Amino acid sequence: MTLRWEAFLDAVQERGEYDTPQEAERATRVVLALLGAHLVGEVRAHLAARLPETLALILLNPLQAAEPLTPDRFVRATAAWIEGATETTALWDIGAVLSTAADAAGDDLTERILLQLPPGYDLLFGRPAPGQRP
Repeated sequence: MTLRWEAFLDAVQERGEYDTPQEAERATRVVLALLGAHLVGEVRAHLAARLPETLALILLNPLQAAEPLTPDRFVRATAAWIEGATETTALWDIGAVLSTAADAAGDDLTERILLQLPPGYDLLFGRPAPGQRP
């Protein structure tokens, strides 16, 4: 099931405790653009199908990544793309967006997404692997 634009941004705004929908949208656009650069094929297409159209297009037309980013580098890249962000606030932004995307994707698709990413992304998605403590 595809989430509506407002529902997705409302969830991100609530989880990120943003003051405005614009802050939630900014974080969402950056995080999904970076994520899209790391997903390929059917997994990326299936996630896009569960997102609002505007966000699906961002995911499907990402910046090209030269190599997969480790979770730490993903956080640093997010901080670099969001004006005024620090690594701490970027981590917060990532958690708000990726946990909302994981809810939209469902458990099976989220597991397939995590298989395409370097180890450690499970924590960014708010889905630590069994036996791991943040």
